[in-house]
Amino acid sequence: MSYSPPDSAKPFTLNVSDQSISEWRQLLQLSKLAPETWEGRQEDRRFGVSRKWLSDAKDYWLNKYDWRAQEKHINSFPNYKMLIEDVDMHFVALFSEKKDAIPIIFMHGWPGSFLEFLPMLTLIKEKYSAKDLPYHIVVPSLPGYTLSTVQSVDKEWTLADSSRVMNQLMLNLGFNKYLAQGGDVGSFTAQMMSQLYDSCVALHLNLISGLPKPDENTPLNEVEKKSLGYAKEWATSGTAYAQEHGSRPSTIGNVLASSPLALLAWIGEKFLEWSDEDPSLDETLTNVSLYWFTESFARSIYPYRALFGSGARDIGAPKKPLGFSFFPRELAPGIKSILEKETNLVFYKQHESGGHFAALEKPKELWQDVEEFAGKVWKV
Repeated sequence: MSYSPPDSAKPFTLNVSDQSISEWRQLLQLSKLAPETWEGRQEDRRFGVSRKWLSDAKDYWLNKYDWRAQEKHINSFPNYKMLIEDVDMHFVALFSEKKDAIPIIFMHGWPGSFLEFLPMLTLIKEKYSAKDLPYHIVVPSLPGYTLSTVQSVDKEWTLADSSRVMNQLMLNLGFNKYLAQGGDVGSFTAQMMSQLYDSCVALHLNLISGLPKPDENTPLNEVEKKSLGYAKEWATSGTAYAQEHGSRPSTIGNVLASSPLALLAWIGEKFLEWSDEDPSLDETLTNVSLYWFTESFARSIYPYRALFGSGARDIGAPKKPLGFSFFPRELAPGIKSILEKETNLVFYKQHESGGHFAALEKPKELWQDVEEFAGKVWKV
């Protein structure tokens, strides 16, 4: 008997209203660029996005970018909504008709979204039909991010809450055991799910925290040394945004809700700085547009209180079978010798290029890694 999603998973079509688009356009047209400064003229982006990049991006966003075409592309994938607790959960899914298909949940981070995984889903759709797809692929919008709205504002939302809801999503879909994959906030969520829920039987990550730092006795290859140099540079000069998110989320949330150009500068900087190669402007603008139209920035930065706020703490090393994909321009790279010592590492692949947005930058490589990992850990 082939699988079909439960009635609680309602098909969803994204359709931003014409009024929202009109208001966005008016606000963007009226948004002012900062005056010329020496810092803003540095094209190496050492002080953040250059004035020229932001000016060119604004012009393209207004006059050439086509949100409706991007919306049509998003809707070409099966989108769903499901109410879990007080979360209006959104997810994209490719369900298999195979009885023994392996359920895998893929989770994004900030300032990304489920959009990061669409290139990978495209590859999967090209390779498999529903009849021969060996996996159930579930790609949610994490609670608070873009299309998944936490409806109650009367209580704090935490990573533990998100982990509980993500686990419940998989259970509601009929999967009493599954694999979890994540990067950025998605990696923290996957780590927590593996710690808290027996149904999460193994996890694959492309970013990891909570492990001991390398020291002079840590075996390192040249790629790892270079990656650690980048990560150290980021930790020194690239975390001011995270301190703001963790300590003053209300302030930055209100600031960026007021102007699409401000939101583009704040998020666009991260896509440029954290990628190994600059993503296309369309990819960046679609992600920023989704944050803007869903008014979700202020709702999306709750994890930073736990990660960078006054009560910050490490999640701790995962104990369940772990797979790791190493991409050199990562903010928190997983060093193989440390992973081997501190975790139950069953799969590791070092890539020569790629950055923080692995699913977007290297969809083929990430998917191949996850397939190989799944083959090692999944037992019927």
